[in-house]
Amino acid sequence: MKSVRVLIVDDSATMRGMIASTLSRAQGIEVVGAASNPLEAREAIKALNPDVMTLDVEMPGMNGLNFLDKVMRLRPMPVVMVSAQTARGAEATLAAMELGAVSCVAKPSLENPGAFDCLPSQVVAAASARIGDRIRPAAAAASGFRWNGKIVGIGASTGCVEALLALVPSFPRNGPPALIAVHMPANFTRSFARRLNGATEAEVMEAEDGAPLSPGRILVAPGGVHIEAVDAANPHCRLRPGARVGGFRPSVDVLFASMAEHFGARAVGAILTGMGGDGAAGLLAMREAGARTLGQDEATSMIYGMPRAAKLCGAVEIEAPLEEIGRRIVDLTNLERR
Repeated sequence: MKSVRVLIVDDSATMRGMIASTLSRAQGIEVVGAASNPLEAREAIKALNPDVMTLDVEMPGMNGLNFLDKVMRLRPMPVVMVSAQTARGAEATLAAMELGAVSCVAKPSLENPGAFDCLPSQVVAAASARIGDRIRPAAAAASGFRWNGKIVGIGASTGCVEALLALVPSFPRNGPPALIAVHMPANFTRSFARRLNGATEAEVMEAEDGAPLSPGRILVAPGGVHIEAVDAANPHCRLRPGARVGGFRPSVDVLFASMAEHFGARAVGAILTGMGGDGAAGLLAMREAGARTLGQDEATSMIYGMPRAAKLCGAVEIEAPLEEIGRRIVDLTNLERR
């Protein structure tokens, strides 16, 4: 099997060394070069033709976002952002993922010394990502929506920023209550929720424990905790730390399983782009409980891993392109449509 050839771009020699050490220990990855600034990186890309580039956001000469923008326009390639776990770092990383970066990995900190544990798997996933095809946002929500009482759960991973920014404009101001679980580092999800909030008429916020599931509200699971939909009589979300499930916290499986248990046929589940199989078992439980279930198709998925796993186990009732999924969710939760 061919190794994934990686170029590391970071202005810190210490960080370049840490990234190189982490990746070099992983099977199937070859670090072919390193650069301390965008000018060096540009020459290294030409000379080495790497499969994947890791990129820091803040560097001298040209910040990582400007450099990424040029790369994606002139020589599209898979990029994994490596960012500080700060509000500023989160905002910049989300902007990078809107520009086409595949995923983000937080830099190690005192609070999260093992942040690089997932770096090799993110790099391997990035190597197989669909790059270059920009996703168009869904059309603005149509009028005439009346909620039919169904709760919505959405799960995604690699490619989630671009996918959800394209999907949420479909939700009307009084749209169905929705919960979103994504594989994203802690401290990044609040910025992500704010970005989604600006893209839709609905209200999007990072979830708080006990927050009611009410029309017009979309709740994003905070990084590092599981989110569940509970209590059919008084629908609200529950946050809990717990162990990682399938390597993830939040886990899409945990969200979907709670919806199957508490809401059954009064739920709609959608699984979007992402690496691995998180969410497949939970979505199957939802379908078996009578819920309506959707999966993003291969052609529009940056990584057709999670939707594929769900499709193969029989969890997906409706497979559709990303640009249709938001509209279908709204239709399935609209009392005006049968």
